[in-house]
Amino acid sequence: MRLLIAEDDPRLLKTLIHIFQSNKFAADGVSNGEDALAYAETEEYDGLILDIMMPGLDGMQVLQKLRKQGVTTPALFLTARTEVSQRVEGLDAGADDYLPKPFAASELLARTRAMLRRKDNYCPDLLFFGEVFLNRSTYELGYKEESRPLSGKEFQIVEMLMQKPHMIITAEQLISHIWGWDSDVDTSVVWVHISNIRKKISALHAPLEIRFIRNAGYALEKIS
Repeated sequence: MRLLIAEDDPRLLKTLIHIFQSNKFAADGVSNGEDALAYAETEEYDGLILDIMMPGLDGMQVLQKLRKQGVTTPALFLTARTEVSQRVEGLDAGADDYLPKPFAASELLARTRAMLRRKDNYCPDLLFFGEVFLNRSTYELGYKEESRPLSGKEFQIVEMLMQKPHMIITAEQLISHIWGWDSDVDTSVVWVHISNIRKKISALHAPLEIRFIRNAGYALEKIS
């Protein structure tokens, strides 16, 4: 197993590398957020150990950028701050676990092993189509730094289209999947929801469209 460790305290970084290497992990170390992002983007690591308070990009910013790019490498945050609000913020940023400083080496190793065991079952909260993303946790559609909230039905329509990009999905398939096969909802309801989604896509200036194919259905397409 290969780990990337990002910690701006040189003594602690050296100690962390020694702990992991002594326990049969391969470990690379960096001391700032920019390097952490560049190394992690290669997706050559099985896990990330990130200090939150780093110069330049902090650990949360690094992980947020990685998750938006679709990088799903599991991550553990280390920090001297122990407020519940920050722990929640770290987990919402895409972290798998959170360990406050100071910590025992045995707990660090145990949490890291648990994080790596979950790797194969990791399900990202972000679904991507090009640079456009759907946040499954917050029901938001986003592009670059902007996002728009979706209603429950809008979210389900977008999710279904993004899971099958470029493929035609009929209104009947949308109704059956979202409202249920025995629903009395008609196709005009689907059209209203898609019209609202299109307005949100337009507000984001996102490079995609929901194309209507007469007598067939809808397809999600990229536009240049």
